[in-house]
Amino acid sequence: MAFRFQRRITLAPGLRLNLSKRGLGLSVGPRGVGLNLGPRGVHGHAGLPGTGLAYRQQLNTKNGGRRGAVASTSSGRSAASVLEALLAEGASLPVQLEVRDSGQVDYFHADGLRMSDAEARVLRRHAEVSLREQLEAHCQRLNEDLVRLGTLHEQTPHPDNSGYIPQGFEEPPPSPPVSISLAWWHRLWPPARQRVEQENHQRQATFDEDYRQWEWRKTEHDAAEFARQQREEEGVWGDLDAMEQTLRERLEEIEWPRETMIDFDLGSDERTIAVDIELPAEEEMPDREWTMPAKRLKLTPKRLSATRQRKLYRDYVHGIAFRVLGAIFARLPTVQEARISGYCPIIDSATGGERDQYLYSVKVTRLQWSKIDFDQLQQVDPVAAMEAFTLRRDMTKTGVFRDIEPFKLV
Repeated sequence: MAFRFQRRITLAPGLRLNLSKRGLGLSVGPRGVGLNLGPRGVHGHAGLPGTGLAYRQQLNTKNGGRRGAVASTSSGRSAASVLEALLAEGASLPVQLEVRDSGQVDYFHADGLRMSDAEARVLRRHAEVSLREQLEAHCQRLNEDLVRLGTLHEQTPHPDNSGYIPQGFEEPPPSPPVSISLAWWHRLWPPARQRVEQENHQRQATFDEDYRQWEWRKTEHDAAEFARQQREEEGVWGDLDAMEQTLRERLEEIEWPRETMIDFDLGSDERTIAVDIELPAEEEMPDREWTMPAKRLKLTPKRLSATRQRKLYRDYVHGIAFRVLGAIFARLPTVQEARISGYCPIIDSATGGERDQYLYSVKVTRLQWSKIDFDQLQQVDPVAAMEAFTLRRDMTKTGVFRDIEPFKLV
């Protein structure tokens, strides 16, 4: 049963690509226009200026489905033929793609209206190279995300890697205004000269205000960076609030593959910390990897074996503990022992209510942690690393976890 903690951190996942049940929306333009990530867009009506072509889609039909795109032109040309003409002329026509769980790709107009088969064929013919490049990159990112789940521990800092280097203010200052030059005839026509002078004055005033705002933001940034440096170099040696904020900031900067919720509490003597980590259920883990056929614009999913999927889960849940331990021992120099417990919310079959099933609980001292070779983390197995410490865990050889009672902060 969980015990109370004083602080909770919700860590957002880093930037990555994952297929949802409906697939991932992509936006691509023909003839080398770049690919961007984005939602499917707003369904409704869209037109192509200058062509007379209009697309419309009726939403919320009686059977809950969607009607296909209907195209009309003032000249009676088909949607596909107008699209062909536009792309042949090199027009930039953003579209959207959706990759299904099966790997098939669906094509949509920028407003979310699905393309007809004829339009999709036209698009593939004119933008094949760009589409292939971007889908291959997307395939690679999906597989990299899969690998990252099992290698989270490899970015763990050395425990002696303390302190903080202030970061510079990255926002560039606003550019000075470009004044409008007076022509000779402005001197002969005072109202025109006055308008030019007013415009130049307004431009300068706008720049002055923008620059003051930029200076204010820079001052706030520099002050925050200085305060953080002081906090991480001095405050963490005894100030509980400084220790809490430092740990929070460091954990938030980690590129977590999945949203992660962490509860933690520091001991009364600042030498011990207890952490509870909410873990995903095994069925929430990815179950496939992806390839791209040589001659088709689609992705091909391959399901992971049950053994590999279970190993991936095992490595990930232990890797989270490893990564959190790294942040604690590198950033909180007074902490000599950390107690990390990982749990997964489940439905209790006896009551029908939700409860926390603890998968593991580990006690690690700073001395034990210092024995890890942080220059060879690629060679470290996070599961074996946890087994080298004081560990409570009931896990079968096949990776099935049973309930355990976690260590508690005393």
